Amino acid sequence: MSSAVNALTVDVEDWYQGIEIEPERWAAYESRIDESLSLLLGILAEAGLRATFFILGSVAEQRPDLVKKIAGLGHNIGTHGYSHRLLYKLGKEQFSDELKRSLDILQNLTGRPVRSHRAAFFSITKQSLWALDVLLEEGLAIDSSIFPVRNYRYGIPDAPRHPYWHERNGRKLLEFPISTIRLFGNNLPFSGGFYLRLLPYPLLHQAFSYMNRRGYPAVLYIHPWELDPKHPRLPLPRRIALPHYHNLHSTAGKLRRLLKNFSFAPLEEIADGGRA
Repeated sequence: MSSAVNALTVDVEDWYQGIEIEPERWAAYESRIDESLSLLLGILAEAGLRATFFILGSVAEQRPDLVKKIAGLGHNIGTHGYSHRLLYKLGKEQFSDELKRSLDILQNLTGRPVRSHRAAFFSITKQSLWALDVLLEEGLAIDSSIFPVRNYRYGIPDAPRHPYWHERNGRKLLEFPISTIRLFGNNLPFSGGFYLRLLPYPLLHQAFSYMNRRGYPAVLYIHPWELDPKHPRLPLPRRIALPHYHNLHSTAGKLRRLLKNFSFAPLEEIADGGRA
């Protein structure tokens, strides 16, 4: 087993919230978050691990019981924003309003300050770097939204690949970028979502080992709906359907193997140096 400690993170949203469906249409779709979240919490309990759960404000508002359940099991609570819209389409003012709304909901439910943030679709890009100022203004300490890759809806390809500080007016925000390995001059993602489902386990094992041997924590991220291969299939453009639906049946098995073979902790604990 690796002795390095990796960040274990969960983006809490229902299946239809991850495919760019406008919030006004969400009520038309079947919610399956109970089934998928229960399965995920069970896998974490089996492994004896806690994670950082970035919870969508709209989910917390509608299902406060889920927030209390997650927090009651000892997991850390972060914010995933409120509406799951791309930040560069929201704009600074609306993002600020939605962030405050999300923080109020989560902190009132848990009775604890929320320290960490992850943007919907990792959408802090060069078009929306103003979001970092908003996070600092609201007192957030940790962000995990910047993906150092090139993708049609997210990414800053030349961003640092390992944790670093954003500093503004004497305030500091620790960035945990989504993990990549450098190969043939490109940053290749591996540590969650579609990439976790796409890659065979031996390659995942090699990539996590490579990061840990160099003294860096990998950031593992997962969505509860990725453990639910039976959730509804909608007719979608291929660029959306492929990353959303591909290889969902493999998620639980790969996740269990990673949790067995590597060390993990909530993002905040690694940031604080508690177990890193």
